[in-house]
Amino acid sequence: MTRLNALLLVLLVASALAVVTSQHQARKLFIDLEAEQAAAKRLDEEFTQLQLEQGTWATNKRIEAVASRQLGMRLPDPTTTVVVTLEAPGRAPSGDGITGAAPSGDRIK
Repeated sequence: MTRLNALLLVLLVASALAVVTSQHQARKLFIDLEAEQAAAKRLDEEFTQLQLEQGTWATNKRIEAVASRQLGMRLPDPTTTVVVTLEAPGRAPSGDGITGAAPSGDRIK
């Protein structure tokens, strides 16, 4: 009977040490999890801030101001602006004798 009691005591101590070890590991992993969640939250806040900053830097008004101030660019004068129009699809430019294109892609003269 004494041997059985000694064996049970050894098993009890081993079981208690296993419980303590597993509890310690669980607490350590929980602390690591909270630290990673905090880091993820900080990164998410930084990402939101960077998106806001990108939107500010990319506004048309700011781009126009930088273009005129730093690059010396200016809007073109409306009197010197030339508008180029394209002819309708399937019609060739006048002067070369081609009046249109056939559906198969062959030219008609």
